[in-house]
Parts: sequence; C-alpha cells; structure tokens
Amino acid sequence: MNRVLVSTGALLGRPNGRDFTLLNTLVPQLECDGLELLMYDTWYDKINQLKATLNSVSLPVIAFHLEKQIGELISYSKLDEALERMEINCALAKDLKAEKLVLHLWNGPISDKNIDHNIKCFEYLDNIAKHYDLTLTVENVVCNQRDPFYYLCLLSKTYPSIKFTFDTKMADFHKQIDLIYDENNRHVVEHFAHFHVNDRLGEYMDWQNLRVLHVGEGSVDFDKFFAFVKSLNYKGDFTTEATSFDLQTGRIDIQKVNKTVKKIKEYIK
Repeated sequence: MNRVLVSTGALLGRPNGRDFTLLNTLVPQLECDGLELLMYDTWYDKINQLKATLNSVSLPVIAFHLEKQIGELISYSKLDEALERMEINCALAKDLKAEKLVLHLWNGPISDKNIDHNIKCFEYLDNIAKHYDLTLTVENVVCNQRDPFYYLCLLSKTYPSIKFTFDTKMADFHKQIDLIYDENNRHVVEHFAHFHVNDRLGEYMDWQNLRVLHVGEGSVDFDKFFAFVKSLNYKGDFTTEATSFDLQTGRIDIQKVNKTVKKIKEYIK
C-alpha cells in the first residue's frame, strides 16, 4: 500500500520554536496517511512530553527521521555520543510504533569528509535499529566532497541488505535524479525503501538554494519521477518535507501542505 506522509519538520522549525504541542491542533487538519517525525536535538529533555503528544494525535508516526547530528558526530569521531543518541532515538521510535528510520549517515559542515569511517560505523547503527525491530534507511544527503549516489553505490556493495530513502531535492542538488532511471543503476535502486518527495530551485550544488519546496514549485520533473516509481511496482511511503511555515513568523500554512499531499496522491493512485 502506498501512503503519503507529512514530515513534522515541514511544520515545526525555529520560527515557531519547534513547539511539538502545536501538533495537537495541526494534525487533525492534515489530509495525509501518517507522520514522519523529525527529531530535533533540542527535544532530548522533553522526550516524555513529546511521546505523550504524539500518542494523543489522530495520525500514526510511520517514519522516524533520526536526529541529524548522529551522522555528524560519527564524522567527528564521537562514536560513543552518536550511539547514545541513536539508542534514545530508537527507543522513542519503538514507543511511537514507527516502522522505519531515516538516517543522515553524513551531515553538517564536515559532511562526507570522513565517509569511509561513517560507512564502517553504519553497522553499529543498524545493529541498534534491529534490536528495536526497526528498519534503518540511509538518505542520499547532499555532500561537499563527492556525491550521494556514489556513496549509495558503496553502501549497497558493503551492506547487501541495506535500505535507502531517496530524496528528490537532495538528488536534484547534485543533478542526479536521472541516474535512477539508468538500468545500469538498478542495483542501487532496488534498495529504495522510502521516498522523500521534495522540490527545489537552483543550479548544480547551489548552496544558496537549499530550501525544501513543495511539489511543483521547483525544477524537478515529477511526471517522469512518479512514472518511473510506478514502473518499479513500489509499495511504500512518500513523505513531503516542504517548508510550510513562514520563516519570520512561524505561521503554518496547512492548506498548502494538504494541496501537496493531494498532488502526490494523484500521482500514485
């Protein structure tokens, strides 16, 4: 079954204080099938309140986006701290009955500088996820040394059973979406277990244009993308992460979110 999820990161950000209690009024207005929770590093001292809020809303947490600094900490050789955060994240995801995890295996200014170390450490993260009966997926996060598709290739060779989350915006940043249509890359595509459906404007590796846009607001060819995904007979989830709050006031545009959800549902029906 194909489901359309909305990332809490599309709704909650610095302008509105990342206030997860807003979900009490926001979630009933959403017309999606579930949520992808984006874990923030400012929430660790509020785990019980966060859990209570999400257990009380009407939509399930289907995907759990791990706190992004986990991969960044590994890049800085702070493995113990990374694994500690991974444990906390997985315990929360399990309590929320999430099904899958999304990981930034590399992240931040250091990005993929120490990628061999990060790839080696994936095994430790995956073992923790498996302990909690959660499926760990690695996202094709933007890079500043090389490119994400190259690393997906390396990861699929190193870990034959690995799963990936493919993000259209991240791929477009490196102008790599067309790579998934190449039959020669099917050995990577077969590991896709989740999709982040996001748009963007900007040239190749244009760091000034990283904002996550709604489907149809940027330059991604979604007609071609969804036609390809259908050809795979993919049965899984699609998440929209498009920024839906005003960057100054934090005001959230639910109608815009629901319009994007409807558009994605039209593509996958």
